[in-house]
Amino acid sequence: MGLVISIIGQAIYYYIWIIIIYIFMSWFPGARQSSIGQFMGRIVEPYLEPFRRIIPPLGPIDISPIVAIIVLQLAQTGAYSLLNFF
Repeated sequence: MGLVISIIGQAIYYYIWIIIIYIFMSWFPGARQSSIGQFMGRIVEPYLEPFRRIIPPLGPIDISPIVAIIVLQLAQTGAYSLLNFF
């Protein structure tokens, strides 16, 4: 059980970094249209979409990825708390 929770916590950690990299790709023209950008978009966009529906952009700034990362960090903390519980 502890191994599964540890793997889930590590997967969340890496997913957070994928989201951060994907966000930074928006700063570079054409980065999201590259094959790596499209691959990351297929992984990240389904998770970010519900947050974008709830939290509208503030002008040119989209803060929904920040909220999405906070939710993932809370899930990761919960997973590690379960690990310490068992």
